[in-house]
Amino acid sequence: AYLGRIAEASGRSANRAVLSCGNLAHGFAVCSPSEKVALGGDRVPNLGIITSYNDMLSAHQPFETYPALIKEAAREAGGIAQVAGGVPAMCDGVTQGQPGMELSLFSRDVIAMEAAIGLSHNMFDAAVFLGVCDKIVPGLVIAALTFGHLPAVFVPAGPMTSGLPNDEKAKVRQLYAEGKAGRAE
Repeated sequence: AYLGRIAEASGRSANRAVLSCGNLAHGFAVCSPSEKVALGGDRVPNLGIITSYNDMLSAHQPFETYPALIKEAAREAGGIAQVAGGVPAMCDGVTQGQPGMELSLFSRDVIAMEAAIGLSHNMFDAAVFLGVCDKIVPGLVIAALTFGHLPAVFVPAGPMTSGLPNDEKAKVRQLYAEGKAGRAE
């Protein structure tokens, strides 16, 4: 069934020519005048960016600048890129021991649905997924599989070092748990 759906969808890849002027007006609203002309006329590739960036998770910090970099690279290659959607992103490190931890696995499915919604507009020829973490990436993969007819690229944020070796972090955490270190340490 899945492969049949993908084969059927690949025959209907992004076809902006069949979209009404209302669909296009919304889809191109924030594009520059030259991008509007390009997307409305000849076949110009349009990349849909799905990002999990937020200010809360330090591992996602690099994603703050990635959409602009991807848009510029697409322009240089003769294409266009638009942020198709943002997905909620949580970190177990932040929610551990808190009621929000109960939403951890649930968030994966929400991420999959949010990313799929972003790609559902029949505007994109490929997708670029920006995400890191053990629930975010699987959610993005589920969305990519839902739109398996679209080429997909996954871009990680790269390594995030804290500046402290793991053994030092463990020692400070132990001292904190024993009440021998404060939050400043």
